[in-house]
Amino acid sequence: MSTSTGSLSVVRPVPARRASSLTATRPSAPVRGSTAEVSHPRRDPLQLAARLSPLLGLGLSIALVWWGLETGVLHSLKNLQAFIDSLGAWGPVAFLIVSVASVVFPIVPGGLLVIAGPVLFGAVEGTIYNYLAVCAGSLLNFLIARHVGLDMIERIFRPRTVEKFLGWTRSPRFTRAFALAIALPIAPDDLLCYIAGTTRMRWRTYVAIILLCKPWALIAYGLGISAVVMRFLPW
Repeated sequence: MSTSTGSLSVVRPVPARRASSLTATRPSAPVRGSTAEVSHPRRDPLQLAARLSPLLGLGLSIALVWWGLETGVLHSLKNLQAFIDSLGAWGPVAFLIVSVASVVFPIVPGGLLVIAGPVLFGAVEGTIYNYLAVCAGSLLNFLIARHVGLDMIERIFRPRTVEKFLGWTRSPRFTRAFALAIALPIAPDDLLCYIAGTTRMRWRTYVAIILLCKPWALIAYGLGISAVVMRFLPW
């Protein structure tokens, strides 16, 4: 601050009190060991389970293969089909339950079960079981997302992957793109079904897309890959 007296300019120093007030707004460092120190966020159980699900699915698959080799069930296709037949009606029921669960909660890769259907039950019966299970799981995904929203989806799947496919919903042609993705086995159907539930897509439109488009992907993937597997297996 300065004052002028003729041509003389006098600079007045800033008072000590005012100078000290300039630095009074800086926050003081938290005391070490106090509750104000950085607290670690709690882990989300659902998100942790989703991250560990691939390892759990792999471990379960390895355990089943080991059990099948030890008991002789996997020594030949005839032994495997005989074991499935010995379960009676519980064989298809167990397959349907596990297949639906793999669509809603992707612990076991659903593609493996789609391939296993024709191998275990034959081309026609196995494809029908795949169709019923995948359609039921896809309808459940839509209903869950419609009532829960994106919060749970981002806890199950990686946020980057969710954001990537959310970009599809911003397009006016999302319904067509969704139908094409369901018909072709090239996209993560389970995630897309969840995301569709967060949009304004009508329930009847979604059901029609699932029921009419799913068979083509199941036939192309399930029957095609299972035929290749059956050809190259030592069975």
